[in-house]
Amino acid sequence: MSSEELACKLQRRLRLETRAETHQDSPQAAPCTAPAGHREPEPPAPAPTVSADSELNLKLSSRLNIHQGAVRSRRSKVFNPYTEFPEFSRRLLKDLERMFKTYDAGKDGFIDLMELKLMMEKLGAPQTHLGLKNMIQEVDEDFDGKLSFREFLLIFHKAAAGELQEDSGLLALAKFSEINVALEGVRGAKNFFEAKAQALACSSKFEAELKAEQDERKREEEARRLRQAAFRELKAAFSA
Repeated sequence: MSSEELACKLQRRLRLETRAETHQDSPQAAPCTAPAGHREPEPPAPAPTVSADSELNLKLSSRLNIHQGAVRSRRSKVFNPYTEFPEFSRRLLKDLERMFKTYDAGKDGFIDLMELKLMMEKLGAPQTHLGLKNMIQEVDEDFDGKLSFREFLLIFHKAAAGELQEDSGLLALAKFSEINVALEGVRGAKNFFEAKAQALACSSKFEAELKAEQDERKREEEARRLRQAAFRELKAAFSA
């Protein structure tokens, strides 16, 4: 089905929905008794309001953009950083997530332009307003003018792959952050693609790191239990 046919069908459907909503919202007049043999003329169909037309155009544009692939549907799939960025270790992904949350001042799951401005200033690489907008546009997959966590990871993905220009603000972000992507993310491989092949070959790497974290928590809990037992013994000795 062509885009023109889809647009026509969506236009007709949305106009019918708008007309039905207008009829439902309009107050119903009380029925009156008309003289015998007199037939009331049918009222003309109400013309859609300016606000309804604007809403209709927004819905139509959004659906067409998704259909043509210009915008990714947010409900398409659940983002899993461990499967989409296998070249990054579990520890590195956690460090990047911690950094993202630090600068997500609004706690809405996004870094907007002002939050990115503050981030670059704290990293010692301040950018102009236009430079900040260009940084977001380089990785803004859904064209919403802000960085999601996936788009934030794309910055370091592109930096490790050598896909960023030397004068790019995103490259400055990756360089000035305290996270060594070249060493931790690709584990010192000669290039990004060799590192990706190594990461895919090590299928048990994720499970090994997870088990190491669990063992570390168990050791901490055991040490805490021993300290509490020693404190109780000491307290009992003083009480005796």
